Amino acid sequence: MKVAYFPGCSLHSTGIEFDISVQEVCKALGIELQEIEGWVCCGATSAHATNHLLSLALPAYSLALAERMDVEDVVAPCAACFNRLKHAEVLCRDEETFKKVKELLPIPWENRLRVRNLLDIFSEMLDEIKSKVKNPLSDLKLASYYGCLLLRPPHICQFDNPENPQTMDELLKALGAQVVDWAFKTECCGANLTIPRSDLVVELTYRILKSAKSAGADAIVTACPFCHLNLDARQADIQRVKGEVFNIPILYFTQAVGLALGIPAKKLGLNRHLVSPFLIPALRRR
Repeated sequence: MKVAYFPGCSLHSTGIEFDISVQEVCKALGIELQEIEGWVCCGATSAHATNHLLSLALPAYSLALAERMDVEDVVAPCAACFNRLKHAEVLCRDEETFKKVKELLPIPWENRLRVRNLLDIFSEMLDEIKSKVKNPLSDLKLASYYGCLLLRPPHICQFDNPENPQTMDELLKALGAQVVDWAFKTECCGANLTIPRSDLVVELTYRILKSAKSAGADAIVTACPFCHLNLDARQADIQRVKGEVFNIPILYFTQAVGLALGIPAKKLGLNRHLVSPFLIPALRRR
């Protein structure tokens, strides 16, 4: 399977361990990732709040570049990138919007490719993934955390049930993990408010972490670099402000898949997290 790969800014910087694990896992599953040559920032987090047309033209340019490749799908593992690219794909089905966006682009664009998240592709490969599991995650209790940008707005994202999604849950179950039932799987972490309103992000992430802990989760699994950054990095602030220690590791779903497939933890970037996943006895043995 060959797809156009849109890593986005985070996977080449603050979320590099996501990119590392995406590359390793896709190689193991026979998914050929062809990075879009010359891709540009998708406009997250602020373009859509600044100029609507520009917020569509930015991802549209990268989609236009992908049309030069021999692919049918564009894969964006980052939930924020997926959200912005999906906005361009869906909203530009409107003829007038499509015309205005095309006038801003320096290259032709037909809007003929399908934007997908890697979770969506994995969901179609559950039997194959299950057959390749070497180290089942049966000793791990995991909380699937979808956040906002994979699911909302639902008419744009067209990804799972926005109130009670199951895609990641089913993937983790295929890996042998115990998936906990909890109430905060789609709650907002504060995303890019982490700098201008860190007080809000501390409160939001505190509620998410507390819910996961109450549900008995060993770790939280996410598909978003924003979510990962906030839930991972803000635990020290929560301890300072709230006086509560969580030490709950935050994993990318690709890292969970990689562990189950028998890929060494360091090759998945697990050593790069602030809250060490090796705090979990089950992961120290891998």
